[in-house]
Amino acid sequence: MSRRAASVLIAATLFAGTLVGCSTDREPAGWADPPAPQLTASTPPAASPSPAIAAGSAPEGAFAVGVRQLKLNRDDNRPLPVTIWYPASGRTGGEPVDSAEGADGEFPVVMFSHGLGGRPTDYAALLTRWASAGFVVAAPRFPNTSGRGDDNNVLDVLNQPADVSYALTRVLALDGRDGDPLRGRLAADRVAAAGHSAGAVTTIGLFTAGRDERLAAGIVFAGTALGVGTAFAGASAPQLFVHGEADEVVQYSAGKAVYDKVPWPKAMLSLPDGDHGRALLRDDEGTSLRVVADTTIEFLRWTLYGDAAAKERIPTVSARGGIATLDNHL
Repeated sequence: MSRRAASVLIAATLFAGTLVGCSTDREPAGWADPPAPQLTASTPPAASPSPAIAAGSAPEGAFAVGVRQLKLNRDDNRPLPVTIWYPASGRTGGEPVDSAEGADGEFPVVMFSHGLGGRPTDYAALLTRWASAGFVVAAPRFPNTSGRGDDNNVLDVLNQPADVSYALTRVLALDGRDGDPLRGRLAADRVAAAGHSAGAVTTIGLFTAGRDERLAAGIVFAGTALGVGTAFAGASAPQLFVHGEADEVVQYSAGKAVYDKVPWPKAMLSLPDGDHGRALLRDDEGTSLRVVADTTIEFLRWTLYGDAAAKERIPTVSARGGIATLDNHL
């Protein structure tokens, strides 16, 4: 499929109801055709193949959470402010603390991509849980898909895998920066990518046309492969798909079709009553969020810490409350 044809399909399909960051309750904005952007190849920096994750154990218990901002700009014309949540020293259970001292240890990194019209903070309820469990979560705000009105450019999603690879390089560099709260605390050989909606398209792209070989695992929330394809490439990287069967924006069947193409260890968490985002990431009663958070945390513990016991817990935590089913090929 040509780049132009892929762009037309993305615009037509993703904006049928607008592919929004549905962790909030705002209504979708209308679509006005933007000028066609100059699409750039999502080519990550040169990197060695993703190393096998040695067997180990994930941290027990919870950490306090710190939060900070990193101002980036790719090619001087793509501003990419990054919100970073990370395990911090101090008392657990409170709100994230700005620029808190990092907890002792080396922690895997998860790159998270927001949905169209979304912001990293829309997903804080989930991402802070990941940080509390022992992961550094870095979430770029993309320049052309984070608007709250009608100023989003859906076609720019095709440029976002390269944005994530660039941001990952800069985040990992903090490990060697004198005086940085994350100095000596990043496990550069244990990295995953995750994303919701348009951010899920971005994430799939990081394992297909824009393969970043530093990535050892992926989590796809309500995703489709339009524009980035299903030619999964590179070293084996386990994938966890999460999709609501009542998704009103990206049909469940579209996500399942991509999942079926994954050639690596994989699982799909399906929520029969789940919509495009609210019931997946921030439902009012919290039941779905707890199941999604617990399942994704155990998946990350297994794939990034090498924790075999966490892998064995995935079917159990995914079944809590009877609100989800798990197709498990991990």
